[in-house]
Amino acid sequence: MKKQELIHLHGLLAEVPTYCQENYDISFDVSRYEQLKIRPTSIHQSKTDHKNAVFSLAEGICATLDPKEEVEQIKI
Repeated sequence: MKKQELIHLHGLLAEVPTYCQENYDISFDVSRYEQLKIRPTSIHQSKTDHKNAVFSLAEGICATLDPKEEVEQIKI
């Protein structure tokens, strides 16, 4: 995946927690993502940084949607 595509995916995933909180009162645990301090607008950050951010967001979203199933943390 190209860096530009990864940043676009990052931007889309970053909107999911906000959208779900505002419209459905569903909260996601995205604390790991918040600790990374990488945002979709941080285009100067490396492709690896954005990949880590995407995986962190996906893990937080998946853990909330299916809390019975433990989500493996993906290491890069």
